[in-house]
Amino acid sequence: MCYNHKKLNTVVKMPFDSNKHISVQSEDGSYTAYSKEFNEHYHSTKDGALHESLSKHVLPALKHTQNLDEIFILDICFGLGFNTLATLLALKGKKKKITILSPEFDKELIKSLVDFNYPQEFYEFQNIITRLSQTQKYESQYLNIYIYLGDARKFVRETNMQFDIVYQDAFSPSSNPLLWTGEYFSDIAALMKPKAILTTYSISLPTRIALYKNGLQVYLHSGEGVRSSTLASKTDLSYPKVDVAHKMNCNPNVRALHDK
Repeated sequence: MCYNHKKLNTVVKMPFDSNKHISVQSEDGSYTAYSKEFNEHYHSTKDGALHESLSKHVLPALKHTQNLDEIFILDICFGLGFNTLATLLALKGKKKKITILSPEFDKELIKSLVDFNYPQEFYEFQNIITRLSQTQKYESQYLNIYIYLGDARKFVRETNMQFDIVYQDAFSPSSNPLLWTGEYFSDIAALMKPKAILTTYSISLPTRIALYKNGLQVYLHSGEGVRSSTLASKTDLSYPKVDVAHKMNCNPNVRALHDK
């Protein structure tokens, strides 16, 4: 499924580019963006934007929920929409009802998505991208997507939805710590159904401690051609389990992040 066009990390001036974001080509050929505000790329340029979304988030999550006819997904945060669009790509041809809710604080970013250079695998979703960019929602018989413009922490505290999948894909703890604290993951855990799965690119011990202390079992996920990532669930998963308690004993000075 990877968009294989080999020009590595090329910065290209596009209509999408602004004083806040610039387009950058990642190693699998698909483009991501660099945020000047957070001083980070939206995806790993080494793993590749599309490849990372599929391998670290979408495929393990959909494998876990493959027996469900209806799936509720929390996508933290929407960003360029790769996790949401890669979910549609992976489910193409399967009659499942999908509801995706995604907070995003950057209104101008959402408006600019119609000008972003998405991989060719997403071309069939252009109508969805346009609708989301213009109205922040897309509704059909089998697919409902809602982008909530504003504070993700506020959204997580106030929503009454329960989710089967959580894509934890915010900017890194060093750049956006409030979306990685123990208090934040407490709110997330409360929104997860008993058999829900959480995916995240982060393998840091503070993140894993925050997940563990909120009643989630933590697992190591390894995908072909990408670096390792983390899965978490309230129930057993068929992945190598991370012994977080042992790691905490071995690293007594390492703690989860907390709200100030």
